[in-house]
Amino acid sequence: MKTLKELTRPNVWALKPYSSARDEYSGVEASVFLDANENPYHAPFNRYPDPLQKELKSLISPLKQVREEQIFLGNGSDEAIDLVFRAFCTPSVDNVVAIDPTYGMYQVCAEVNDVEYRKVLLDEHYQFSAEKLLAATDDHTKAIFLCSPNNPTGNNLCRGEIESLLHSFDGLVIVDEAYADFSSERSFLLDLDKYPNLIVLQTFSKAWGCAAIRLGMAFACPQIIGLFNKIKYPYNVNLLTQQEAISLLQDPVKVQDWIRILLQERTRLMDEFSKLSCCETIYPTDANFFLTKVTDAKKIYEYLVSKGIIVRNRTHVALCGNCLRITIGTSEENDTLLEALKGWV
Repeated sequence: MKTLKELTRPNVWALKPYSSARDEYSGVEASVFLDANENPYHAPFNRYPDPLQKELKSLISPLKQVREEQIFLGNGSDEAIDLVFRAFCTPSVDNVVAIDPTYGMYQVCAEVNDVEYRKVLLDEHYQFSAEKLLAATDDHTKAIFLCSPNNPTGNNLCRGEIESLLHSFDGLVIVDEAYADFSSERSFLLDLDKYPNLIVLQTFSKAWGCAAIRLGMAFACPQIIGLFNKIKYPYNVNLLTQQEAISLLQDPVKVQDWIRILLQERTRLMDEFSKLSCCETIYPTDANFFLTKVTDAKKIYEYLVSKGIIVRNRTHVALCGNCLRITIGTSEENDTLLEALKGWV
């Protein structure tokens, strides 16, 4: 791969980061804080949170089998996605390549940062070819975005093709594993030391049931994490978010129980859904949702809305004509969906 300096925007490489009050001392147990212009009353909410979330990272590190210096925590995974563009892509000059269809925020962040976004269509099995993605790159391609399991298709991307990209591409490869907890596929987290150009994204929003606290994770070599920390907002993860994540991490068995139940419900719901007259195809999934082709996605979507049931109409997404994306809910929610669709004519 290119050196990190070659990949990084020159102004970012030369940037002297903002130094927050909490960054300027270490190794001392302080009790009097008169450095950050805070109100001394209403503890603990009067104090700025740890800008590097050290306690939280110390709990994530053994769970994910990575070193603390390989972890970046952000305001959802979307912050880490945006930081890739801000750190590495010069506006109106550089570009990124991504599979299509996939998670829409990659393109949104590209457009916000004035970076060309190049799409490469998946095949009829919702798989990609490393060769085709590489053919879409040029000297100004800084990153390739992959989502596995992919959204909205639900399937794992071919591991061999991802590895081929990591070996062949001289820029960054971002593998978004937001739904990996629902898959039996081996996480690319275990390969961080093998591939210095790899960034893996995960989140607390899905299996961990914490979409509301907005906590995303990026894992990469310490040098890339250092760049993210250099340009992120100083206190990007608030105290309440850190506290809730720390509390949940005390009981990871609970999360595993949720995953087990959701996987059982996924099998049951897909089996029952396939029997409905409106269902034409259900595509294989490794996530907590499935993509299904139905007889008339727009009308069925509107019918479900009228019943107070919200799914996602993906009919205007590439390769997803007449498709709905359905998240696995509780047993009761799934039954409500099935009963409503039995009344669809």
